[in-house]
Amino acid sequence: MNDCAIARATGINRRTVLEWRHQGPIRRRRNSGCPRCDGASFDNLAYAYLLGLYLGDGCLSWHRRDVYCLRITLDVKYPNIIADCARAMATVSARRVAQTPAKGCVVVNASWKHWPCLFPQHGPGKKHLRTIELVSWQREIARKEPGSLLRGLIHSDGCRILNRINGTDYPRYHFSNRSSGIRQIFCGACEDYGIRWTACREELLSVARRRDVARLDLVVGRKT
Repeated sequence: MNDCAIARATGINRRTVLEWRHQGPIRRRRNSGCPRCDGASFDNLAYAYLLGLYLGDGCLSWHRRDVYCLRITLDVKYPNIIADCARAMATVSARRVAQTPAKGCVVVNASWKHWPCLFPQHGPGKKHLRTIELVSWQREIARKEPGSLLRGLIHSDGCRILNRINGTDYPRYHFSNRSSGIRQIFCGACEDYGIRWTACREELLSVARRRDVARLDLVVGRKT
């Protein structure tokens, strides 16, 4: 295992692992650009949005030499969301981002050794079959940027609909995900953003009050 893999497995800072393995401080070391390992600058707004997209439509795949590929699969009908995703991914990682077309969708992807540092929710199996929760530093970002997190979550697993009552259309937002942990993250972001949510059924959450919908419109906007 290399230094990155040891750091992830033990929870010990990678610089400390480097110093232990080499019996002293490393004088010349390439900076990885990882905000968790090397304290690189971090765009909380871009990360919160990317986190929301990852929780809904993203996955990490391991490749040789401990390189991971972050893939977020998005509907081809929404080119602006695809562009926003690519921009956020590039901002967070400072890596080249590719867009790979597939049947009915586009896979936005970038390779980096340090994606697991930024997405500790990564693990084997489907997300709804395992525990998904934010770690402390992610919760801090989520509290600071709840609107951006909600934007990413809704762009991946949500929608804005019109509910017709007595001939009048009332807009509302729906969010649906099979993972109870991801639904809880959505609820927490709603509360941090100051809006009320309700449960329509086990896997479907709704934001329906007029002022809450209007407030959510400010950060989400139309899916295009």
